[in-house]
Amino acid sequence: MSEGPTTLPPPPPAAQPPHLEMKTPWIDQALQQAHLYLKTIEQASENAISLTKHRLDRILSTSKSHFNQTLDMLDDVKSEYRVYEDVAVGKAKESILVAASHPLLTGGAVLGLGFLGLKRPRLFLYFKGMRLFMSEEAMLAKADARVMELRKTIDHLKAESEKLVKTTSEAEQELKRGRTKLKQTGKQIQSVIGSAYKIERQTGGLKDILKELPRREASRFRTQVTNFASETKRERKALSKEVSKISNYGISV
Repeated sequence: MSEGPTTLPPPPPAAQPPHLEMKTPWIDQALQQAHLYLKTIEQASENAISLTKHRLDRILSTSKSHFNQTLDMLDDVKSEYRVYEDVAVGKAKESILVAASHPLLTGGAVLGLGFLGLKRPRLFLYFKGMRLFMSEEAMLAKADARVMELRKTIDHLKAESEKLVKTTSEAEQELKRGRTKLKQTGKQIQSVIGSAYKIERQTGGLKDILKELPRREASRFRTQVTNFASETKRERKALSKEVSKISNYGISV
């Protein structure tokens, strides 16, 4: 059996490649995202600009207030500086007048400050002070030893003084006893001198009696009486000298 010619169906409309169909929506999404990013960037820029302007305004206002405050502080400092300057100038003038009125004192003070300002004198004074501080204990030990020695010396002097007082008291007692003895001796000598005067008078009487005797017999007795009278007179003068010595000691006889 023969078949007749078959009719072909019409071709379907031309279909686009699948990669083109997938590419189109991706591009649209990318464009939308780009627009969103641009809007976001614009908003962020505007916000940043507004925030920056706000901060700049605050900084300017704050800086202006700080600047005004700084100007006020500078004015206060300037006025205080003028006051201090006046006081300092007054003190300087007063110091100059004092220095001019006391040149020797000022020169000495300047020399002293210059001496202390030098390095070597400072070191010299420092080491000198250190040596003094280091030798302080030795000096104290020596002082203690000297004090102990002085105490011993004082104790010895006290003992010697007591002995001397005792000896002086004994000497005074001996002196009193000696004065008493001298006074008694002087009185005894005075009595002996009185006896010598009596003997001399008696000898004179004997001479008168011997004149009445014969010359041969009387000559022997006259010589004895004359010798006795001369010896008595000599002894009386010697005793009178002893009485004078006793009187010279302030002892009344």
